[in-house]
Amino acid sequence: MRNFIDQTGSLWAKGKLVGKVGSAFTSSATQHGGQESTILGLIPTMLHHGMVVVGLPYAFQGQMGIDEIKGGSPYGASTITGGDGSRQPSEVELDAARFQGAHVARIADKLAD
Repeated sequence: MRNFIDQTGSLWAKGKLVGKVGSAFTSSATQHGGQESTILGLIPTMLHHGMVVVGLPYAFQGQMGIDEIKGGSPYGASTITGGDGSRQPSEVELDAARFQGAHVARIADKLAD
C-alpha cells in the first residue's frame, strides 16, 4: 500500500485529491501489532494531497471498554487476525468499519454541496 501511495505524485502535482475525503483502516496479527501507527503513517500523505482526513470518532461507542479484545481507534477501524489469520473480525470490529464507512460517506456528501 505504501508503494502504491508513493506513486501518486502526479495526482499531487495536479492537485487532483485536494478536498477529497481520505480514510484508512487496517488489520494486524496481534493486539499490539502497530494498527494505530499504520494508519498514522498514511495520514501525512493524505494531508500533503490536501485531503480531508476522516477517522472513527468516539461517537462509535464500540471502541470503548475492555470487555473483549477488539481493534479500532479514533484513527480508524481495525481488526486483529491472529498470527495465522484464523481470527475473523468481531461484530464490534465490523460495526466499527460500517460506522466509519457511513461517516466517510456523510462527510463526502457534505463536501460535495
